[in-house]
Amino acid sequence: MHPSALAKRVSILLVAIIIAFYFYGLGKLPLLGPDEPRYVQVAYEMFLSGDLITPTLGGHTWFEKPALLYWLIVAAFKIFGVSEWSARLGPALCGLLTIAAMWCVGREVDRGFGFWNVIASASCLGLIVFSRAASFDVVVTMTTAWSLACFLLHELPGTRHKRLLLAGFYAFVGLSLLAKGLVGIVIPFGVVGAYYLLRRSWPARSVWVSLLWGVPLAVAVSAIWYGPVIAKHGWTFIDEFFIQHHFARYVSNKYHHPQPIYFYPVVILLLVLPWPVQLINALVKIRNWEWRGGESLSILRVFALAWLLLPIVFFSFSGSKLPGYILPALPGAALLVADRLTFVRSARWPLVIAGATLVAVLVVLNFFAAPFARRESVRDLLLLADQHGYVNAPVLARRGDDRSAEFYAHGRVVYGPNGEPLSFDEVSVNDARARGWKSVVVFVPLEHAESLRGAPTIEILGDNGKTAVLGWKP
Repeated sequence: MHPSALAKRVSILLVAIIIAFYFYGLGKLPLLGPDEPRYVQVAYEMFLSGDLITPTLGGHTWFEKPALLYWLIVAAFKIFGVSEWSARLGPALCGLLTIAAMWCVGREVDRGFGFWNVIASASCLGLIVFSRAASFDVVVTMTTAWSLACFLLHELPGTRHKRLLLAGFYAFVGLSLLAKGLVGIVIPFGVVGAYYLLRRSWPARSVWVSLLWGVPLAVAVSAIWYGPVIAKHGWTFIDEFFIQHHFARYVSNKYHHPQPIYFYPVVILLLVLPWPVQLINALVKIRNWEWRGGESLSILRVFALAWLLLPIVFFSFSGSKLPGYILPALPGAALLVADRLTFVRSARWPLVIAGATLVAVLVVLNFFAAPFARRESVRDLLLLADQHGYVNAPVLARRGDDRSAEFYAHGRVVYGPNGEPLSFDEVSVNDARARGWKSVVVFVPLEHAESLRGAPTIEILGDNGKTAVLGWKP
């Protein structure tokens, strides 16, 4: 067989393996954590109401995040039905599109670089994990990856359609605003600015001129949602979305996610697994770079460094820190890893490492994740309550790390006037009777359940090792 034909078949096989891996088992686990169930529930309420402008949770407006993830979930629900698999389909697709952006950049430098760039980005644990959850972080990672890929391709010598590439940069900035708010501007423009600063050069005149038409293009793309939602909700939206969930979240610890200043350098080494050694090695080698060189590899290296550092530095000064915040830095790290992998003497060991990573993820997903997931979700407990005759009963949920009742008990969770679920200790017997409740499903921490055993109106139905489900007949 001709070598070029063999290489083509290998490439097709590699693409098929990656696609199958990223789509495999998306519905194996219940929705988990404090965020995933709530985001999917917001999308589900959009799906039911047909209102794609106003996010709601339990009937209350929910202006914490913009609409792009919700739209992806709604589209999947319409096509494939409501399930965990379809809820995670959009994020999985975003993971694959991020890898595609990395391939587009890598192949422009060198075919071998493009191959290793795909291997490095597709096998990074951070992209794998976040692509398997209903997460805003992987959506904004995809949009910023394409935005910055367009700009980097514009900078590389020999690329054509440079004006079109700049238009792509601004269009994806607009989508990034729809993906996660103002960070969709900060990261792309911040990385571009850091790139020019590291190269100690000024942007070309065409780049400066592009601001005149590019910024309005980005605003126009984002206005698909921001225009109608601001027109409909005015100051209520502006205060909650921009002031509370952008500025207050960044400058304070209002949302209780404090971490030390060195948190994100450690996190990026975990997100880039199994390649932290290669990333560190790439950073050690920067003293040998041609920082102002005009060839493609020199430009790519400096741009990748800016892509890695800007999100880390920016979010390191935030009062609220979560690991997913710097996921958009991962493509920059993957570029640096791919740069080192192109120098390996044998391709065998990097391929073994990448393959072993994918196999390890599949093993964990199929044999070890389910018991953990059962502890972190009330899905099975609700089924147990239904079997005991509590079908359609109101639900008093817990507040904390598990918010899965908000999706799995849709329409049954009782919310307070502030939009938060009411818990058992917030509802008196008289209040329950005044509401006309005959029976109620109650979730409490397992350690609290024993103190309620023997109460005449309480029936302990079961537990998942962390949360107990009770039947209450006030």
